[in-house]
Amino acid sequence: MSQSNASTAVTPPAVILVRPQLAENIGMCARAMMNFGLSEMRLVSPRDGWPKKGARQASSGASAVLDNARLFETTEEAIADLNYVFATTARERGQMKDVFAADEGAVKMQVLAGEGARSGILFGPERMGLSNDDVALADAIISFPVSPAFTSINLAQAVLLVGYEWWKLVSGGKAPIAPTRSSPPATREHMLAFFDYLERELDAVSFFYPPEKREVMVRNFRNIWHRLAMTEQDVQTLRGAVASLVGGRQGTRIKRD
Repeated sequence: MSQSNASTAVTPPAVILVRPQLAENIGMCARAMMNFGLSEMRLVSPRDGWPKKGARQASSGASAVLDNARLFETTEEAIADLNYVFATTARERGQMKDVFAADEGAVKMQVLAGEGARSGILFGPERMGLSNDDVALADAIISFPVSPAFTSINLAQAVLLVGYEWWKLVSGGKAPIAPTRSSPPATREHMLAFFDYLERELDAVSFFYPPEKREVMVRNFRNIWHRLAMTEQDVQTLRGAVASLVGGRQGTRIKRD
């Protein structure tokens, strides 16, 4: 699936921030969402009200997510129209629910979307996370494989981790940029001419010694260059470098084009 149509091929899950405390964190969540094709933000009873100064600046341009954010009084109201709900938590809650890692959760979300079901992800307030009552409203849990020595994750980081796994799945997970090659691969003719030139100059300084080992040394030497998969520009550059060394040794200046 190409990245150009990934965001419209399936319906992304809604991101539900339950009692978020800081406007800046809401803004950073919007930024993380927009990075990874998530557009629907729902806010449950933000501590400082909504809209709140600071969110837009922290979003770094993800204002479309903030402009369309919906405000709810309770978690129940925020999830009322959804068919399946995930709760994010790092703690074992003693509730009999399926537990997914973020990548596994993304697969489940895609399956649900393919069946026409709407899903949402609950994220708890910064200080304490979701309450047990909030978790009880969810169908399944998403938990992150973090170091047990420190399990606390920033709210925006949690949104980013889930969003990353979602977008990686629906977009195919390929890097957005491709390596560029400004010069074509070197031809065998060009490579062999370089070898001949280099080996003549090495012979001139008795590099291949003892003479009876010259054939093996030349073969090994050529294999080094072959492993580099050189371009035409690589060969020209190396030949120019060798010519400069030879010219310097002979006390002559190499004329460059």
